Amino acid sequence: MINEIKGNNIILREQQIEDVKFFTYWYNQPLVMFQCGFTEPTDEEAEKERIRIGHKKKDSVWYTITDLNGNIIGETGLLRMWPAWKCTDLSIIIPDPKMQQRGYGTEAINLMLDLAFVHYEMNRVAIGVVGLNTNALNFYRKIGFKQEGIEEQGYYY
Repeated sequence: MINEIKGNNIILREQQIEDVKFFTYWYNQPLVMFQCGFTEPTDEEAEKERIRIGHKKKDSVWYTITDLNGNIIGETGLLRMWPAWKCTDLSIIIPDPKMQQRGYGTEAINLMLDLAFVHYEMNRVAIGVVGLNTNALNFYRKIGFKQEGIEEQGYYY
């Protein structure tokens, strides 16, 4: 895993235990839970464990997205990486509406696509979006992702 990736306006850095306060706060907000498909509230211990486990997994890499001053914006990651098949899934969450629509997500996705295709030599990067999250659907379309299908009854809220 590359520990830090610098962009023009953001930094993708290895996740740290100190990040849990940000994620615990935002991942318990009803709108974020709904848009991301989170079914249960989280707490600081659960978020610490998620980061600890993430550091050990061989099939995923996760980064905290910060601005150039180190303020946390969100997180992004490659998960379910299958090197033999050269495919992976991509995830990004920028939970604070005030930080959305500023280009951070687009820059983070472009850095992650470069990581996937160049560093990890993937051939395919897929995403999964909760269908009710129209902001995310529009964002991914704008970047150039194409919809391949709809999972029926895949999410019940």
